[in-house]
Formats: sequence, structure tokens, C-alpha cells
Amino acid sequence: MSFPVFDILSRRAELGPDRIAFEDIVHGQTLSYDEINRRAGRSAALLLTLGVMQGDRVAVLCRNRVEFFELLFACAKLGAILVPLNWRMPDSELKPLLIDCGAKWLFHGIEDIEVATALASKHLIRINLDGAGDTGFVIRRDKCQPQHGRMIWPSDETWYLLYTSGTTGKPKAVIQTYAMALANYVNIAQAMGLRADDTSLNYLPLFHTGGINLTTLPALIMGAQVLIMPGFDLERMVGLLEGGRLDTFFGVPAIYQALSLHARFGQLNLSRVRCWGCGGAPMPDKLWQQFAAHGATVLNGMGMTETGPTIFLMDEKNAANKVGSVGKPQLLTSVRLVGADGQDVAPGQTGELWFSGLGITPGYFGRSNTDTKALVEGGWLRSGDLGRQDEDGYFYIVGRLKDMYISGGENVFAAEVENHLAEHPDILEAAVIGVADEKWGEVGYAYLLLQPGHVQPADTDLSSFCRQRMAAYKVPEYYLTVADFQRTAAGKVQKHLLPKPMLKTV
Repeated sequence: MSFPVFDILSRRAELGPDRIAFEDIVHGQTLSYDEINRRAGRSAALLLTLGVMQGDRVAVLCRNRVEFFELLFACAKLGAILVPLNWRMPDSELKPLLIDCGAKWLFHGIEDIEVATALASKHLIRINLDGAGDTGFVIRRDKCQPQHGRMIWPSDETWYLLYTSGTTGKPKAVIQTYAMALANYVNIAQAMGLRADDTSLNYLPLFHTGGINLTTLPALIMGAQVLIMPGFDLERMVGLLEGGRLDTFFGVPAIYQALSLHARFGQLNLSRVRCWGCGGAPMPDKLWQQFAAHGATVLNGMGMTETGPTIFLMDEKNAANKVGSVGKPQLLTSVRLVGADGQDVAPGQTGELWFSGLGITPGYFGRSNTDTKALVEGGWLRSGDLGRQDEDGYFYIVGRLKDMYISGGENVFAAEVENHLAEHPDILEAAVIGVADEKWGEVGYAYLLLQPGHVQPADTDLSSFCRQRMAAYKVPEYYLTVADFQRTAAGKVQKHLLPKPMLKTV
């Protein structure tokens, strides 16, 4: 059922016109809520001059910048649909996405001009966000009078599309509605205790739900301040933490890992940040404990692009007692743990996580719900993730359905093995897959990312280390060191891109 959502940015500008909405930390420019609303209105007027109508798709290919959010709200004022594109992809991969969504306009930053130029055709209008003259977005925008557009946005209407390939490499455009944005705002704001006088950091890529929603869009709805960083910049991030600029922080485990390896990590006063959030991939227990030892209680969470994303976030009170838990379902979400027979499992048992609520996507753009096994009857979304619930109602992510393999008739969850391997002093991170074995059916193959300056221990030593922590059938049969992992924007290891396993021969 749809309900009216009033122009969020205009309302925020009315409530606090002089409050600072954005600060570009590279150029030092600040914008108030009144100024960003006016810019969004001018951007809406520019889109109208380009013939953009309600329901039309507008693509954007850029690093983190204020103009992205101008376009996001400009589309909302017109009823158009923004389509953020992954700047890590080559033009050969982006072209099918543009065709899939039917975008006729492509806004891009200077960093991506080569790819954007390769994508341009007579059917695609390319506008440089950094350019001057007739090709420049800013010049053309500022010649326009602000367009107020529609003041009511139907909650079930599509606001933007996010292409997600997860770890499979097959992108689908996940529909994001205004209702999803509001549900995520409620879920993450109350879970992290966000405040209107907070300052947060926008650095996660904007083609991913984390860059938009964790926690930038909730902060803008609340009237807080957002610092814009073009992308992940470790030195700038450490400088902001040293300067006490941040009240809240959200990152993926790979970001926390990078921070922990910084030369000045031990001198940082991490307690200045009121709330630390983490999601996108499992955070190794050892890494969590490392931050806790320096005054940062990291709240693990879990969500999906299809859930807007916030479903779970741990509470600070119990985080130390339940390391590894993602907490309880947040306010506007409902969760089931479902077994292979389609029935809910008992507490303590493992089942697939199914989600329902206001923050769940209505589907994938251009595809009916029958085209996917994820959306099921009754409005439930099958996550493909396996979890369990303890006696206190706290949830733990066990792993992905496709990451579970069977060795000697026993289920092995890769995430558990990876977590234990990460406890080894020589190992920074591990990724485990199941490979065929004549005797056991499947055995574990562990890819290892080593601590800087360390060498891989002998296989026998690693196996001995593992046997002290887990059952013998869970201990990997093979170990291989890699230079790095290829990851999704959420920080998940793309296991389908790992080197081909080298198996023992008789």
C-alpha cells in the first residue's frame, strides 16, 4: 500500500535552512540544506531541458561528490529514476546495463571520462560533471531556475536502481523506493543512535547501497552533516579520526582491516567516535577484538541491497558478550529462519534467513518476480544467507547457502572456517571453498591473505592450528597464499574470481 512522502529535501531545508548538509573535505566547500535544495531544484530544471520525464532513467558514473546527491533529489522532484553505475567496470560491462535500464542520459565525473566517452553514442547524452561550457553540468545547472517539481513522492514508486552482482557476477537492477529509504532511516538511526548534530563520513562507493544509505541518506533525512570524501583515502580518514571530526562511522571489514594496519592506529583515540558500525561481510573476531582494545566497540550488522539495506545491527551493551553476532532484527523488519522443508527451524538450529517489511524491494527492474527465486509468496525475501538464533534472540550469520559444502556427510560452513583461520598470527584473512574429493565428497580449499611481511606456515602447521579450534572434518585439505582478494563493493570476497584450485595428484 502506498502512502505520501513529502519532498524530503525541501522539508529539511524549511526546518533548518542554515544547517550544514555537506562539506567537501578535499576542497573545503560547505553547503547548507537551503543551498543543496536549491541546487537540486536547478538540477531538476536542467533534467527537464533534456527532456527527462517521470519514470525516465538517468545514469550517473562518478566518484563520491555532492553533485550525485543533487541528481538523486532532482530525480525525486521529477519522478525520474537515478541509475548509479559502477566505475570499477569497463565500458564493455557497463554498456549492457545502460541498455538494460534504458538510460538516455549519462552524467559522469572527470575521473571516468574515458569510459563515459566510450559509452557515448547518438542514443546517449553525455554530460561532464566537471566540464565547462555547454558540456559542463555546473554551468548548465546554474543557468536554470530552481524547479520545485512534485511535492509528494508516492512511497512505492522507484527512486533509484542499484545493480548488484553479489559474488556471482550477474548484475540485476534492484529497485529502491521511497518507502525503503524511510524504513532504512528508521532502522539505522535508532540502532546507531544517530543525532541531528552528528557528523558522518561519505566514502563508500555510491553505486552501492552502503555509499548512499550507510549513513548518508539517513543523515540528510535527519538534518545532520555529511563529509564527502571522493573515495576511500586511508590518510584522510585517519586525519579525520585524529581531529575528532566524526561522531559515527560505518565501514566494511576491509576498511577496518586497513585502519588496523595503519602506522598511527595505536595512537588513535577511537572512543571519540560515538558509534562504529560494520556490515557487508563477516568481521573476523580477532579484528573486532583489536578495535575493542583501542576503545571502539564495533556493532556488526547485516543487510542486503534488496533490504534497503539495514536488517540487523548489534547493540553496544551486549556486543562484547556476543562477539560475532549481528544483533536482533531492527524496528521495521521481520525475520524467519527457514529449513530445507520450508518450515521455521527451532532456536539454535541453522536455517536460511527470510526477510519481510517496509524496507524490502518490490523486485528487480525489468523482471517479474517469477524470474527470480529470491522473492517468494507472501512478501518474503529469501536472502541465500544461513543463520541461527541464540537463546537470547541474537542472530549469527553462519554463511551463504552456496558457501556450505558437505565433507564426509557433515555440513561445513566456510565462514566459520575463515573466522578461525583469521585467528592465526600469520593470516590476515581467509576465503574457503569446497572442492571435490574422492574419499570425503568435498574438502576445504583455503586461500590465505597473509599479514604484511609474514610467510605462509607449513600446511601441517596450519592443519594442526585448525584442529585445535574445530572438528577434523572442517579442517581444510589445501592452503594457498594469494596477493589480494577481489571484492564486491560491500567488501565480500568474489570467490568465483579466485585462482583455479590446484589439487593434489596421486
